Amino acid sequence: MDLNEIMNRAKAAQAQALESLEKMEEKADALADAASPRQDAAVQEDARQAQAAAEAAQAAANQARQVEVLGQMFDADALAAMAAGQEQFRQMVSEQTAAAAAMGAEAVMGQLFGEDMALVSAALETLAMEEGDGWDDLLEDREETEEELYTLLEETMARLEALPEPPPADYGKDPASWQRFGVLLSGIVSTLNDHRLDGMDVEDHIPVMEQQITSLLRRSWGIDGRGELLETLRYLTREGYAVRYQLFADTASPEELLCGEEDEDERQGTIRTWNFVQRYKGRYSPAFLAGWDLGRAAMLTRWGCFVGWLTESEAAGFLWDIGQKAAEDLGGWREFAQSYLFGGLMWKLLCASPAAGYLGQLSDAATTLLAGGPQGKGGQWAAFAWPARRKLGFSL
Repeated sequence: MDLNEIMNRAKAAQAQALESLEKMEEKADALADAASPRQDAAVQEDARQAQAAAEAAQAAANQARQVEVLGQMFDADALAAMAAGQEQFRQMVSEQTAAAAAMGAEAVMGQLFGEDMALVSAALETLAMEEGDGWDDLLEDREETEEELYTLLEETMARLEALPEPPPADYGKDPASWQRFGVLLSGIVSTLNDHRLDGMDVEDHIPVMEQQITSLLRRSWGIDGRGELLETLRYLTREGYAVRYQLFADTASPEELLCGEEDEDERQGTIRTWNFVQRYKGRYSPAFLAGWDLGRAAMLTRWGCFVGWLTESEAAGFLWDIGQKAAEDLGGWREFAQSYLFGGLMWKLLCASPAAGYLGQLSDAATTLLAGGPQGKGGQWAAFAWPARRKLGFSL
């Protein structure tokens, strides 16, 4: 590298930049003088372009000055060494980029985070959907008929009924037992997300996980803070799908539920949901939807506490109330899981979304909670009996 050549280029660039800068400043001054307080859009645009050009020219001048300063500070040998080092650095970056492209995502995470890889990877995974997102469904490549879904639901519920379950236990008024019960009511969604079930916290408190759950609440539930969270919990514990089920059961035809402004998916969803409720209203009362409503309410309570929208004492109070209602309306973990599947299918039908794969995911999670899974994981429901409280009303 020739030092004289560098200096000559720097001076030429500086001269050109200064000349451009002077021209742009003259143009900007002329535009400013000619413009009235209500100058039209074209004049304003010319002024903006002139300003941008002036800034670019100034940047070029600064760069030229930096080159000149470098030439004054270093001799030819030093500049040559710097150029060689820069080329070596570019080559190293290119090699590292190619190597990373050839590696799997897990290996890259391992190099970046070492022992923390599993934790960070889990935080970056998509959390299980509720009121918005969807899982890949087994039959999504073709339309699922209503009869197929009914058959799948009944077969899945029968398999759950055949699983062992401990007899109910008397909790009395022990707050620790009721809080544990409330946490376990979030078990299906927690299992799908690989959340912890040993206490109120769903995960370790790290910023990336807190952000993921906050994003889930906003994206999938439309909950953007404490007020909206409290309103959603009120809806799930006092109304929820139990009220929707009653509405569909009491309506003589699906047309009575339509206002005429629905798109085709919404219309088909309403019709399929009405058919579903009419088929099962003689077997299941609205109270049977309690598992679907309360299981989600328990999960929202734990998520809300995790992101700081509820205090731990507030969350414990919500779980107490949720647990009391669950014990009144349902008789055990198997019935709770069946209710969750039943409500989940109603929701999928109402949304006109594929449902077969979703029912499979729910069933697998419930089975893990009742019977355990690979490597001895799961079984939390089997290890903690349902409370010995039940309000008579319907039976399976």
